[in-house]
Amino acid sequence: MKQAVIVLLLAVLFSCKSKTENKDITQTQEKPNILLIVVDDQGYNDFSPFKNHDKTISTPNITRLGKAGTVYTQAYVTAPVCSPSRAGIITGKNQFRWDKPASWGPGLPDNVKTIAEYLKEAGYQTARIGKNDLGQNFHKNDVREYPLNHGYDEFLGFSAHAHDYWLNSQSIKDRTPDPFGTSALLGPLMHNMGEKSYEEGYLTDIFTDESIAFLKRKRDKPFFLTLSYNAVHHLIHEVPKKYLDKYNVKEIPNYEPDSLVAYGKHDAGSYSAYYDKYSRIGAINTDDLRKYYLANLNCLDDNIGRVLDALKEQKLDKNTLIVFISDNGGSPLTGSNNAPLTGGKYSLWEGGIRVPMAVSWPGIVEAGKVETKYVSAADILPTLAKAGGATVTDTNIDGINLFEDANEDRLLVWKWQKTWAVRKGKWKVTNAKENHWKSEPSAQYIAPIRDDLTIKLFDVENDPGERNDVSAEHPEIVKELEAAYNTWCETNIKK
Repeated sequence: MKQAVIVLLLAVLFSCKSKTENKDITQTQEKPNILLIVVDDQGYNDFSPFKNHDKTISTPNITRLGKAGTVYTQAYVTAPVCSPSRAGIITGKNQFRWDKPASWGPGLPDNVKTIAEYLKEAGYQTARIGKNDLGQNFHKNDVREYPLNHGYDEFLGFSAHAHDYWLNSQSIKDRTPDPFGTSALLGPLMHNMGEKSYEEGYLTDIFTDESIAFLKRKRDKPFFLTLSYNAVHHLIHEVPKKYLDKYNVKEIPNYEPDSLVAYGKHDAGSYSAYYDKYSRIGAINTDDLRKYYLANLNCLDDNIGRVLDALKEQKLDKNTLIVFISDNGGSPLTGSNNAPLTGGKYSLWEGGIRVPMAVSWPGIVEAGKVETKYVSAADILPTLAKAGGATVTDTNIDGINLFEDANEDRLLVWKWQKTWAVRKGKWKVTNAKENHWKSEPSAQYIAPIRDDLTIKLFDVENDPGERNDVSAEHPEIVKELEAAYNTWCETNIKK
């Protein structure tokens, strides 16, 4: 009788089942391999598993990934820009718990554990390939923010906001007056406690090649691989020629230290000058910007397909749990499309924090399902920890296990610089104000109905585009949610 009760409880706990295989996690003979794919700045409407996606995109492999599992139409990240959002993803916590300014540089405190640390303790071989960005201590390998110091056995990538797609060699770094002179950098990639120079190659391809090499290794442990692409982040025009030809846009010459004139505040020959010139509308018009974005996204998709094919070739696909997520909404400065959502990266409008997300795990997660309940990127840590047999010891985790039945009225909170937001059920209260700060946005961008710090209320289930502020009609809901937000902050944010 006791055993029957235990089995029943476990069956309820893990209720995501395949339509074709009536199987739950308790029947899995071994721990799953885990692949966490994080992409950069993908537009909400540029996610082909969604029914009403933008039809100009070409992403058959992302479609394949989505069909293999469950797609989430209301997935939120914890911040509208990369550094704090990625901190939220790997810790399962709202990073402004410890980051009082709630801005670009949360860092990673010693007492906040990561999913890599939990899974390593549970017997996983852990690796991170690609972008590492927690907003502090860039380019250093002796700091908590460096992957080898928060749970990863191996790291190959860069530790900064962005990296040039083409220029990954020691020789170009030696010739550049400011290789670390902006939010992006160029030159060799960090590799464990050293560096690895690539005289040739495209960065998205390199990350894929290195990931496939990792998948092909013989091992006696399950793996946890974080594949953290910097596509489709700026510099958006840097794409292999076959993709540029497909979308009928010209090649723009790569950065060359001796070929530039002064641009703005930067000196001639600086990488900062080149990066700033091509990370806004101006040198690239808005029509071509969208085409460069589509080319970059198409290339990213082909690479994701290569990873999925490698899993199958290595007979790893049947027991690999895959999570796919974008680190924030599409950028207003790259040509991404967040429709029908207002705004984009840099703001707490839905377009900045609602993102593409999918989870697959053959036989466990239902294939072809579209989940409309709202979830958080903070849910990734407790979900993967449970699947991998790890025990989460932190009692202040903000995420929940995605394989459990979520509370449909759970409270989600956001804090971003001077703005904040709170969601409960269908209601969202926010003082969101747009902040794309570099230039005018691209043509795909949907401007907010009111661009100020006043409090607004939206029914985001029925009005995801936040076009109808109903705060005047429902002052009691505004009061209730604002009080809930303030209570959460007073209870949880480090004084």
